[in-house]
Amino acid sequence: MQSDWLGIIPVMVLSGGGIVIFCVGAFWPRRPAGLLFALALLAVAATLAGAALIQPVAPSFVGLLGLGAYARYFTFLLAAITGLTLLLVRQYAWARGFAGDEFYGLILFAALGMILVAGAVHWLIFFLGLELLSLSLYVLIAVRKDEPRSGEAGLKYFIVGAVATAFLTFGIAVLYAVTGTLEIAGSLAANLSAQDLPLFLLALSLILVGLGFKISLVPFHLWTPDVYEGAPAPVTAFLSTGSKVALFAALLRFSFLVAPPVWTYVMPALWVLAVLTMAVGNLTAIHQSRLKRLLAYSSVAQMGYLFMTLLAVQQGAMPALLFYLAVYAVMDLGSFGIVGSLSPPGEDRDALEDFQGLGFSQPWRAGILAVCLISLAGLPPTAGFMGKFMLFRAVLNANFLVLAVVGMLTVIISIYYYMKVVVALYMKPTGPGGPAIPGTDPYIGLALGVVLVLLLWWGIFPPPLFELIGKVAALSAVPV
Repeated sequence: MQSDWLGIIPVMVLSGGGIVIFCVGAFWPRRPAGLLFALALLAVAATLAGAALIQPVAPSFVGLLGLGAYARYFTFLLAAITGLTLLLVRQYAWARGFAGDEFYGLILFAALGMILVAGAVHWLIFFLGLELLSLSLYVLIAVRKDEPRSGEAGLKYFIVGAVATAFLTFGIAVLYAVTGTLEIAGSLAANLSAQDLPLFLLALSLILVGLGFKISLVPFHLWTPDVYEGAPAPVTAFLSTGSKVALFAALLRFSFLVAPPVWTYVMPALWVLAVLTMAVGNLTAIHQSRLKRLLAYSSVAQMGYLFMTLLAVQQGAMPALLFYLAVYAVMDLGSFGIVGSLSPPGEDRDALEDFQGLGFSQPWRAGILAVCLISLAGLPPTAGFMGKFMLFRAVLNANFLVLAVVGMLTVIISIYYYMKVVVALYMKPTGPGGPAIPGTDPYIGLALGVVLVLLLWWGIFPPPLFELIGKVAALSAVPV
């Protein structure tokens, strides 16, 4: 039991950090400026250290939360995403007047929910983590009380989240009725009679619909562009990366655990969803004239590539998915983070013409944005190229030739709309005058520097991350 408690130190640190921030905000009104940010950053740093250094002996905490290599990998990745978000949002939140205890505390609680979702080995913990994540994000999206579109985005996400939760809850209930257990491994890998199989497939379908809403699979994606556009840009970065990485970590575990006889029934539905998500995401992004909506549909398309590879998870595609989830998080954090750093205190800089000529007036930030977009397009020498190469290799090795061809065609289409932004940055005359572009503080500079280094390092010299992921996959015969 001692090792169990040792393993959940990262979770306790995040929850304790959130509670401390709320208490400081409530009982210390004349606190030093920047204290809440420092406390949040300290909690994230301690979580990172715990995930990296603590090696639990037990595979799970009392059968509820995984403590193995798989869970520790995502704990570290999600804590890193949270840390970069804090660095990117500090100046943005302070300039707009919402850098209070509720903001930083909810970021930590959202991160806690993400880690619980990614590491859950019991449906109860998965559901509680997802609700903690969702409730925190509802408020974070609508945190700008003076911005109507922020409130509208929060309401839209709340409604969609409620619908998704209803599907998910009913699916878990049906699964429990069929299998008699709430353990994720036991319920998904249960031996089923022919009589129980239809109800089991119904349960999986309902769970898939609930998760499809959350990770923006087509046709459950319609909320994505509106919410991404209305939310503050750094919050959008957190929503686009952290929540989707956590949910995909859970979806990867579910797919790995489903028994092969049942998997043959599931694969056609996953195949169709992957094709629709890749095609609709990329084709719709072509017509966007606002960067946040373009990146929203890009995020939909990226989920399609991951979902495509999910079909090959039982044929050894786990390392490719683990690598691309890390790369995707860095690419999207950088893209939305730079949009936030370039935006004046009013409305976020969003129209494509507002980015014209910034490659010369803002070379540092525009250059990193260009690298992020080139990486999202899957072009060398960036990490996005290596990530997509691994995804398509895994799909081809599993003999999904048609799916791989469709995916490659959509990647070619995506190059057009990503390069449209790069052309605006470097090959268009300076756009119409507007509010002055704010400068960057050292925290934004540090976050963007990390993004640039990782995208180039993983693109040019990825073996260190490959080796780490190989060890995680080797230790995770069952992802816990």
